Parts: sequence; C-alpha cells; structure tokens
Amino acid sequence: QLQASGGGLVQAGGSLRLACAASVNILSLKRVAWYRQTPGKQRELVARISVVNMPDYDHSVKGRFTISRDIAKNTVYLQMDSLKPEDTAVYVCSAERTSIVYWGQGTQVTVSS
Repeated sequence: QLQASGGGLVQAGGSLRLACAASVNILSLKRVAWYRQTPGKQRELVARISVVNMPDYDHSVKGRFTISRDIAKNTVYLQMDSLKPEDTAVYVCSAERTSIVYWGQGTQVTVSS
C-alpha cells in the first residue's frame, strides 16, 4: 500500500514536498516513482528512484525537483522547488516489485501564477 501526501496550493516560485509512504520495506521495491496527471493529458513520469538509490528525472523538472528516500520510514519524498503553473497536476506515486506495479492515490498540486 502506498500513501501519498503533501500536495497543496502554492504560488509560482514556491516549494512543496510530497511524501509516498509504503507499507513494506522500500528496499524490497525495485523502483519507486512519482507520476503526474492533468485532465486530457497522458500520465507522465516525473521522477523515480531505484533500489540502489539512483534517481532519474524528466527533463521538465530536472534541477528543480529532487527525489529521495528515508529507509527507516519506508518513505520516498519529492522535493519540488521553483514551482511553475505548468507543474499543476495530480501527483501519484507508484512502486515496482518484481513485475508488479502498485499505485497509490494521488495528491493535488496547484501552482498559481
């Protein structure tokens, strides 16, 4: 089970930190990722982190977003800085374990101009 939190309303240029808490040891997960979705658009990968702690980012957020993890809390974070109105979306976390992908519920991020 994945529990996402931390969304909210922020002005452009501001910051938010999302959290994805897993009900299992995150070291048992091959990869944890954050996606975002807006109405009428395909879900897009924002950032992901592998079990060996290697991050990967979409080009649109590179340099502004940072994905990290706290093993003791079984939580993956997405620190979002220098937010832009186009970052507005529902952010969803997912976890891959063997060949199965699990999805958490979304958290709304709204960036006002």
